[in-house]
Amino acid sequence: MRKQLFFNTFAEYIKRYKRVVILTHVNPDGDAIGSSMAFYYFLTKLGVEAKVIVPNDFPGFLSWMPGVENILIFDKNSDKGVEYLNNAELICYLDFNHPSRTGLVHNDLCHCKKTPRLLIDHHRDADFSQFEMYLSEVETSSTSELVAELIQYHGFDKYLDDNIATCLLVGIMTDTGSFSHSIYHPETFELCGKMISPTVNYQLIHNKIYNTFSENRLRLLGFCISNRMKVLNEYHTAYIYLSKQDLETYNYQVGDTEGVVNFPLMIDDIKMAVLITERQGVIRFSFRSKGDFSVHELASAHFNGGGHVNAAGGTLECSLDMAVEKFLTILPQYKALLSK
Repeated sequence: MRKQLFFNTFAEYIKRYKRVVILTHVNPDGDAIGSSMAFYYFLTKLGVEAKVIVPNDFPGFLSWMPGVENILIFDKNSDKGVEYLNNAELICYLDFNHPSRTGLVHNDLCHCKKTPRLLIDHHRDADFSQFEMYLSEVETSSTSELVAELIQYHGFDKYLDDNIATCLLVGIMTDTGSFSHSIYHPETFELCGKMISPTVNYQLIHNKIYNTFSENRLRLLGFCISNRMKVLNEYHTAYIYLSKQDLETYNYQVGDTEGVVNFPLMIDDIKMAVLITERQGVIRFSFRSKGDFSVHELASAHFNGGGHVNAAGGTLECSLDMAVEKFLTILPQYKALLSK
């Protein structure tokens, strides 16, 4: 659905539904929480009853955000979550485009097949046939930017408040690595400028996200760089690997490895950075790149994942050693591209 058509018809469409569930992907990040909470506040102003559900907990450095205390965390209260899903007249997918990305919620979503779906997302490879309405723009910094555009279309003067602006700024800021990547057009900065005001302090928001480390989190970061970072100059690549034991040693909390993958990219001539972590029997990959090297293509081809040109993720079900070995094995295929 074209963006303008979505904007034109959204308000009339959404008011047809009295009970709406807003759902995010598993391991929700700043964009998932920011876009979902901003969308929630917007729907509330339109007179629509909504509930935000996340599959599992979100990082502690987002716990100060307005309204997050009202988010239902599915793996902590699945009975209530199922009740909301079963009673929903519309389910909105925010910051993901496939039900398999919802972790424990996935099975219960399968029992709600007749419930209409709405999509707002910026990731690739969406199957639009499952949605009544959709707003999907790959060359957009974040889902929060899309929600900001939607609200701006209906009138910032009427609908934008401090809560919505704060949530949107968090989403855009975190999904661009503090405006260091995934910005495709100047409108991203223009939108953010319109949301900053004397009562919406960008510097304070930035500090709350990036300067509230626990001691354990900071020590884990030091360990990652000193003990677990490998630099492969031949491939202009660096990777960090963390075992389950490593995480337990530093009393890992959700969000403690957020941003770790970006540090190897600070090395001159490194074009791809990878974080490989062992969690609950699954190996998770986080990829970042500079320039036009597509980590989306690499993650999609080899690691059951994807994302964006410069930021992507993936998973494998194997041992940490096997995951690292597979990563090292496929690197020669990309040597020419990484050497450009």
